[in-house]
Amino acid sequence: MGLLTTISGFLGGLGLFLLGMSLLTEGLKLAAGPSLSALLSRATAGRLRALFAGIAITAIVQSSSAVTLAAIGFVNAGLMSLAGALWVLFGANVGTSVTGWIVALVGLRFKIEAYALALVGIGAILRLTAGRGPRMGFGLALAGFGLLFLGIDVLRESFGELAARISLPDGDDGLEVLALVLIGVAMTVLMQSSSASIAVALTAAQGGLITTSGAAAVVIGANVGTTVTAVIGAIGATPDAKRAAAAHVLFNALTALVALALLPWLLDLLERLRELLQLEDAPAAKLALFHTLFNVLGVLLIAPFADRLAAFLAERFVAPAERLGRPHHLDHTLLALPQLAIAALERELVRIQGLCADAWHSWLRGNPRPDTLAAGERLIAEIQRFLGKLNRSAMSADDGQRLAQLLRAHRYLDAALDLARELAERELKLAEPSPAIAEPLAALLQHADRLLASLSQAPAQPEESEAFETSYQRFKGEALAAAARGELSFERMDALLTAASHLRRALAHLGKSARILDRRSEAGGGASADAD
Repeated sequence: MGLLTTISGFLGGLGLFLLGMSLLTEGLKLAAGPSLSALLSRATAGRLRALFAGIAITAIVQSSSAVTLAAIGFVNAGLMSLAGALWVLFGANVGTSVTGWIVALVGLRFKIEAYALALVGIGAILRLTAGRGPRMGFGLALAGFGLLFLGIDVLRESFGELAARISLPDGDDGLEVLALVLIGVAMTVLMQSSSASIAVALTAAQGGLITTSGAAAVVIGANVGTTVTAVIGAIGATPDAKRAAAAHVLFNALTALVALALLPWLLDLLERLRELLQLEDAPAAKLALFHTLFNVLGVLLIAPFADRLAAFLAERFVAPAERLGRPHHLDHTLLALPQLAIAALERELVRIQGLCADAWHSWLRGNPRPDTLAAGERLIAEIQRFLGKLNRSAMSADDGQRLAQLLRAHRYLDAALDLARELAERELKLAEPSPAIAEPLAALLQHADRLLASLSQAPAQPEESEAFETSYQRFKGEALAAAARGELSFERMDALLTAASHLRRALAHLGKSARILDRRSEAGGGASADAD
């Protein structure tokens, strides 16, 4: 019965710790969520700021997974580059070591059962009396802290009893170290929390169940095990999410390999640092310092290669739309040579002209191509970044005039893509709703298709534009008349005319950009004819 009681105590303590961690993380995110999001959004200013933002936010919310997901969200929203997100992720790995310090300096150093129960009670009262908001989050966090410390206390007692009954490997040879690392990985995967695994390792070492060296191997395994969650979360996710998960795996794998290779020397350095910092001679304090030390070492090792890692990952997990949306002609080495840069810009705009025409073609056929639309929008954004770095000081008058024309074409193409995006989001189509307008609708679609085909890379012939305009006016009149006769609902008429109007405006924008990009036309005439 004694062993069964001990095991039950271990499971109960672990459950209290996990529940406390969950409430603590949820409460802190609820209490400080907007402020933390604002802090993370400002982390794009530089490497150090991103690194310290990752450390600070993870230390506050006690969840590196939450910070990782937030960083990925900022990357997907275009608010943070992949390179910036990498530094936030590196910081999150360092920040997660704060849990070890809480366990070592508070949970295992003091008899806190009475204080922990008080925290649970106060937190529960705040949770029940507060509405949704920061106060409710603060209540959850307090209750979480209390449960976390109660769990640590129960684990400490259970490990003290287990130490008298069983023995674990000391971690003195390679096989033992590998076995303990795998135990750390397995615990993290099963509990879905590296903080919980590390807390278990620290408590076991403090209770004498495992040596400091063996617990250090478990901590290394826990650091590796936390990557499994990121990998699972990246399955079926966006390319940037997969890249961030891959960076997380690579960083933790590198850190683990270095820590294992240097384990005896790190433990020796650890003892000297403990004496220098005047920490107590307790296994838990040493292990908390070890966890922080090897994560900081990992950051120092990967820092010189961070840019190369970002470039390497940018070439991986490339989605079709992303591959299609990568510039073919923009080369940043040309920025110092305006004439060549402008020529490259023009060729890229011709590509966007074709992509935009394809996007509208697919919409006309009732089969929208979001990948083509996304590719065009990505190229528009790339051109904006390219233009922001273009050296205008060395530009001739002719180059400046041509650049002004290309900027106008860029605006027209951007507007045409915006119109296509709006129709796609509203799910508006030019589908046949009534026999009364079937024939004028078919004529409109036919002329639009011909006009788009001619606008993919060159200006349309005047007769094609005139034929489309005639069919558009006819369709508009027939749709209004059908609605007046009751043969077409007003809601459907409005949707059809909105879609047709967007199509007409997009074709006008594409026509203007095509005239600018057509080298056969006179530069000056194109500019004046296309002025807004």
